[in-house]
Amino acid sequence: MPIEYKDTKEFSASQLQRLFLSVNWESGNYPEKLEKAMRNSTHVISAWDQDRLVGLVRALDDGQTVAFLHYLLVDPEYQGMHIADQMMKQILSFFDELLYIKVISSDPSTKIFYTRYGFFEYVNYSAMVRKQF
Repeated sequence: MPIEYKDTKEFSASQLQRLFLSVNWESGNYPEKLEKAMRNSTHVISAWDQDRLVGLVRALDDGQTVAFLHYLLVDPEYQGMHIADQMMKQILSFFDELLYIKVISSDPSTKIFYTRYGFFEYVNYSAMVRKQF
């Protein structure tokens, strides 16, 4: 069965929890927050194997100058099938008119993936985070 891609913000907490925990992301422990976060995102592209959520990327933007890509993940059972590539192409298509599209990679090994889409690192620029859980 082919993977289906959807532009939707509607997910169940359990679908999100399963996907996020499949890649060992801490936010998977807060499925109700994830469910609300997806609804409040500007765009969310998801990948589905029938009724199973197997991938997701979301973006937040101001509509004029900048978009931030956050949460790009693919269930390990589906990695290597170019799902992340397809989701990136779809999400980036929303931002052709913006000045900047930013991504903060929390895993250094994924940086090479993002460079394929024109992303580069600023010299002396690193992201900071404050955790509240």
